[in-house]
Amino acid sequence: MGAGEEMHARTVKMSTPGVLAVVTVFSMIPGGLLSDIRDTQGLEAQQLARGSTVLHHRQKRGWIWKQLFVQEEDPTSQIIGQVKSDSDRGSFTIKYVLSGEGAGDVFKIDENSGEIWTLKKLDREKKAFYVLQAQAINTRTEEPVEPQSEFIIKVQDINDNAPQFLNEPYVSSIPEMSPVGTTVAQVTATDADDPMFGNNAKLIYSILQGEPYFSVQPKTGIVVTSWADMNREAREEYLVVVQVKDMLGLSGGYSSTTTVTVTLTDVNDNGPTFQQHVYTFALPENAAIGTTVGRIMAEDGDIGTNAKMTYRLEDDLNESSTFIIETDPVTQEGVILLAMPLDYESKRRYTMVAEAANNHPDTRFLPLDEFSDRTTLKIFVEDVDEPPVFLSALYEWKIPENAAVGTVVGTVSARDTDTVNNPIRYSIDKKTDATNAFKIDPNNGTIAIAKALDRETADWHNMSVEAKETMQTRLSSSVAVFITVLDVNDNVPRLARDYQPYICEGTQAGELIHLLSAVDPDKAVEEHHFYYSMVPQERINPNFTIRDNQDNTAGIVARRSTFTRKDQTRYLLPVVVTDSGTPALSSTTTLTIGVCSCLPAGHCPTAGVEALALSGVSMQTLVGILVCLVTLTALSVLMLIVRRHRRKQQEGTDVEVKELELPDTFSQKVLYYGERGAGLDFCQPPVPLRPHPRRRDRKLRREEVRASIRMSLRESHLIGPEDEVFRQFILDRLAEADQDPYVPPFDCLRTYAYEGSGSSSGSLSSLDSCLEFEPEKPVCNSKPYAVRLTPWYGGAEEDTFF
Repeated sequence: MGAGEEMHARTVKMSTPGVLAVVTVFSMIPGGLLSDIRDTQGLEAQQLARGSTVLHHRQKRGWIWKQLFVQEEDPTSQIIGQVKSDSDRGSFTIKYVLSGEGAGDVFKIDENSGEIWTLKKLDREKKAFYVLQAQAINTRTEEPVEPQSEFIIKVQDINDNAPQFLNEPYVSSIPEMSPVGTTVAQVTATDADDPMFGNNAKLIYSILQGEPYFSVQPKTGIVVTSWADMNREAREEYLVVVQVKDMLGLSGGYSSTTTVTVTLTDVNDNGPTFQQHVYTFALPENAAIGTTVGRIMAEDGDIGTNAKMTYRLEDDLNESSTFIIETDPVTQEGVILLAMPLDYESKRRYTMVAEAANNHPDTRFLPLDEFSDRTTLKIFVEDVDEPPVFLSALYEWKIPENAAVGTVVGTVSARDTDTVNNPIRYSIDKKTDATNAFKIDPNNGTIAIAKALDRETADWHNMSVEAKETMQTRLSSSVAVFITVLDVNDNVPRLARDYQPYICEGTQAGELIHLLSAVDPDKAVEEHHFYYSMVPQERINPNFTIRDNQDNTAGIVARRSTFTRKDQTRYLLPVVVTDSGTPALSSTTTLTIGVCSCLPAGHCPTAGVEALALSGVSMQTLVGILVCLVTLTALSVLMLIVRRHRRKQQEGTDVEVKELELPDTFSQKVLYYGERGAGLDFCQPPVPLRPHPRRRDRKLRREEVRASIRMSLRESHLIGPEDEVFRQFILDRLAEADQDPYVPPFDCLRTYAYEGSGSSSGSLSSLDSCLEFEPEKPVCNSKPYAVRLTPWYGGAEEDTFF
């Protein structure tokens, strides 16, 4: 339908044929008028919504305009088109209003004619089109003559942008020797112009720099190699310049360039090569093992792993065992090292072949035999004046300690290894032989004894012997000499210490008294064997005998059972100790065996005094000590008696309790007694003695006292009343009681001691009884009470009853 045709809206329902006709008409309407129809329908819908009962029917007018275009980058203001309603008769009754994108800023409209003007230049790359709306309004009624219509103004493209490369700069690497056509890199450019309008954005690539080695595909920008067998060793890096043009490269277009840096990576296409056919070195003969002789280098044009090589010496030459070659991992040089000592006098020149070979050959580029090369080494040995050399690195000799002065121990020998063979003189380092026990012949190196040897003083000697040339060089060397002094049995054995044995009264026959051991300076005890015996005149000793334990010890054993201090206080026993050396040596030691009244545990309480006597203390000293002890004892007893007398005066009771406190040095049984009339009243309860305030000696435990009693009882059963020991015991006790001036005045004293071995009723003694009495509840009967005694060695904290 033409732009001037009218279209009337219908509000009544249409029949089906009418709807088809309307659809046909709509299909013929330009795109610009469709919005007008939609707008008209919208107005009618609004009227219906407002509840209008009367519909105003008017004839629809049409917009008249052409497609609107504007060229970008044109700064002049110009008319680009016109919009007009077909109802406009040119009477200025209709005015046009423009709205939408750019209205009033980029575009304006003449309200009378509907002409659209541009106000400034446009840029298609920023905005390619604008959407605007136009409206025709009656100037008198201010009512829309036409519904608002939407239209588009397109911005036409011009070639105003140059192409630009992406992801610059371009860096690539390819292996050297790559074939023609190997892809190096791809460059990519973009153009901001419209690719759909003309050739403004049509691009084409070309090479400006890099030929003939590289080329680029015009449409894709892929850079490829165009030269075969490019060698990294000749040139490692290339700079390729690529150009891109729009307008398909035609004149008037824009262009840009970029660079591609191409690096050739290494391949193993070169083998090692020695620059010299012969390498010559010199080395002094005294060079230490491990000394660097020199360095050789095989050049390889490759780098990295492809240039790594290994050096070796030919195995078919004898000289290769004297030297070794190693590869320096940093410089790839071959380092020649000394592996064995050199001797100018034996060999002065060495010749050998060295080979260098690549570790990773690549047969794609070279044959296998071209990955190695060989050269010749010549090493000259320089003469050095050397010190004398001993024929042996160490000298060891043995000599008995009784060897005579002047006896030859051995001979050291050295020689001058130089060709001149200078004379040599020998000497002993004085610092290593401080005692001057040995001497050496300076001309022939013979070592002899200079002083008598004693193994017990020094059992080995460590010396240093020096050999020195007699010429001007005066070079010297030294060697260690070890001389071991062999033992000779030249020391007599003796007892290990000054023994002071004693024997207890009541010791049984066959009982061990003391254990002896011996020492010998000649050898260690585990290497020696000692034999113990008595002197020949004492072999039948009635008192003691010596028992060899076969373990380098011996015991003194009693031969009888009747030792008492009253009979004899000490015995002399000569003991002979013999070693197992050749010849056997012996010594005799006389032991003094004292007789002691031992404690129940077997200890001798007067061992200190007896030890003094047995160890050779003079009789005058012993008598002085005894006199002092007796004096102190008498004073102590006197003080106790005075103290008891004062206590009796203070008590004033009918029954006087008397106590007798013995001095600290006594260990006697103290009895409690009460005086009533003239006799001893056994019905009185026992009164415990107060502890002596100054008594500090160790108190015997109840178990020790009972053990002592049981030992006495056992002896009483073993010894009968007819035995001489028993009779002597009774006589000794009676004599002690008669001569003791401090015994309390007992009316009667009942004592139980040795009862004999044949009593059928057993022991009547109360000494082993555990019965205890309570002082608070005394019981008086016809039987006498057991008398409570203070513990031996004092102390009242724990009383013992017998």
